[in-house]
Amino acid sequence: MRSYLDFEKPVAELEAKLEELRAMAAQGDAVAIGDDIVRLEGKAQDALTQLYASLTPWQKTQVARHPMRPHFSDYASALFEEFTPLAGDRKFGDDAAIVGGLARFRGQAVCLIGHEKGSTTETRIKHNFGMARPEGYRKAVRLMELADRFELPVVSLVDTAGAFPGLDAEERGQAEAIARSTDACLALGVPNVAVIIGEGGSGGAIAIATANRVLMLEHAIYSVISPEGAASILWRDTAKAQEAAMNMKITAQDLARLHIVDSVIAEPVGGAHRDPEAAMVATGDAIEAALRELEGLDPRGLRKARREKFLAIGRNL
Repeated sequence: MRSYLDFEKPVAELEAKLEELRAMAAQGDAVAIGDDIVRLEGKAQDALTQLYASLTPWQKTQVARHPMRPHFSDYASALFEEFTPLAGDRKFGDDAAIVGGLARFRGQAVCLIGHEKGSTTETRIKHNFGMARPEGYRKAVRLMELADRFELPVVSLVDTAGAFPGLDAEERGQAEAIARSTDACLALGVPNVAVIIGEGGSGGAIAIATANRVLMLEHAIYSVISPEGAASILWRDTAKAQEAAMNMKITAQDLARLHIVDSVIAEPVGGAHRDPEAAMVATGDAIEAALRELEGLDPRGLRKARREKFLAIGRNL
């Protein structure tokens, strides 16, 4: 069953009526109500198009968090072949919030790393809702070093509310692990492309997203803190999350204008959760185009371009 967000209520009502008509058509005279079905289909599509053409930052936040939005595992299955996950950081253990390994992307060997949120209660608990502990970032560092050694491009899929803030994570050096992972991104002598596919939260995201090319889906969000966290700090009231989102410049469109992300990947009307296959194909095309742009750069050139890209943020506004 389709899951609707609060602001999608008008569309939900139209599509509920549409399902009733289709059920009636299946049981009786389809010709008699065929015109009504066509008319209602058009009306529902128009309503959806108009709604998603003018989403607020808070509504985009809700879309980015939609439970049916495709996750890392979906992209890994749809876009990559021979994906072989590699586990463990060789220091403490394995963290399931960050998944990574070796794969083939459209004929090219790559290293694939990303956050996995999970899609059921069981998998969400297993992957800790995509919030990684230090061993997750140290695993990412190990994989990036492996990719560098074997000259494999790195593709990162970012989807996390942020790094896990629990006591055990702090005891094991969460901040240091995030810093080491960010540094490993900057030190890569191979091309790296990051895609914000849902939420890009704080250091938990940038730890694997400090890339030559940072791409972002149309209705994803990317910020230093969640709207709820910002509201809690500024107003001591998480109910003001919507106001915080309006002022934080967290949408793909704002971030492209500010030159924080390099390009925005269009989503199907209604968001990636409405047509996951189309969204993933568009993402694959964008990744392929980004990797092609980086062909021909030597390790020194890649590091220099990456460093200059991030140093330039905020200077040319």
